[in-house]
Amino acid sequence: MPNKEVVAMILAGGQGSRLKDLTKNNAKPAVEFGAKYRIIDFTLSNCSNSSIDIVGVLTQYQPFKLHSHIGIGTPWDLDRVHGGVSLLPPHTNDVGGNWYNGTADAIYQNINFVDYFNPDYLLVLSGDHIYKMNYQDMIKYHKEKKADATIAVISVPIEEASRFGIMNTTEDNKIYQFDEKPKKPKSTLASMGIYVFNWNKLKSILKEDHKDPTSSHDFGKNIIPTMLNKGLNLYAYPFSGYWKDVGTIESYWEANMDLLKEECQTGSLDCNLNLYDDSWKIYSSQLAYPAQHIGENAVVKSSMIVEGCVILGEVINSVLSYGVYVGNNSKIINSVVLSDVTIEDNCVIENAIICSKAKIKSRSIIKNINGIAVVGEGKVIDGSFPVNE
Repeated sequence: MPNKEVVAMILAGGQGSRLKDLTKNNAKPAVEFGAKYRIIDFTLSNCSNSSIDIVGVLTQYQPFKLHSHIGIGTPWDLDRVHGGVSLLPPHTNDVGGNWYNGTADAIYQNINFVDYFNPDYLLVLSGDHIYKMNYQDMIKYHKEKKADATIAVISVPIEEASRFGIMNTTEDNKIYQFDEKPKKPKSTLASMGIYVFNWNKLKSILKEDHKDPTSSHDFGKNIIPTMLNKGLNLYAYPFSGYWKDVGTIESYWEANMDLLKEECQTGSLDCNLNLYDDSWKIYSSQLAYPAQHIGENAVVKSSMIVEGCVILGEVINSVLSYGVYVGNNSKIINSVVLSDVTIEDNCVIENAIICSKAKIKSRSIIKNINGIAVVGEGKVIDGSFPVNE
């Protein structure tokens, strides 16, 4: 049996229903982001950059595109003969099988996979967050604190704290109370969904939790409170960099717009999510598109445009994925356009997300005066859409 100090498990099976059309035919971690990435690229790249080379990806909802994207893990140097990345959908065994029924249950159903590598520590990650983190620093902190579990936390505005699992800690960051989405939060330290566990302790608690018919089998609702009730040592690991849970249309759009800030194009220390940092690259699979073409009368300002795009109109403060066509006299403003979208001549698109393979017919206007307009995958729009949703 091989022995690895750390195994990482990425939770990537959730539906992400708040992203609506973006996840109708696609798992949330596989949603395109930042012109040339998918959301899970950030977590996989963090693993690779942190020299963690045993990674299980737990999939369930609409997994085809996610499986196809990850493949054998080559872009992240995780295509190993021993270890590397493993896709872990629900499966059967000699007593039957079930869908994953909660985050903790997903890990429970893969105890044999983790045990195969006989690790000291299990790193549990979410596959749907945008951030850059060296997990080795967190594991070192976990060891120094002699913790049974360590949870990464980030300070959030008090008015937003009720959206998160909130840690209440002592001055040395020892967690004495955990509140899952409290109505009246006592602190602003929000869980980032990043955990380090002593594997043998966690395994024992997962087995107990599996037998509890009243449990939701969820780390936040059940496992962490159980560990606190048992008097185990839990510590918060403060994180101060960029982190975004892109779980809503608004937060997904905002995270894309964050990439366009001028300080993030110049390597300034003021940029919290620098994609141009050679010391911590974000890797992704490469697609075979030709070079982008910018037409003679085109105008492009403060935007990200990648291979395969043809721009004949105006693109202002927007993010365009592979193979987007923008026709003559069309204007794209403050918008995110996913791959293989066609926008014909004389269109206006503002504050919008256009999902892949959509077709916007000539003279259409896409604008939502009350928020972000979303055009679903493959839809054909001919006219105004929507203006007062």
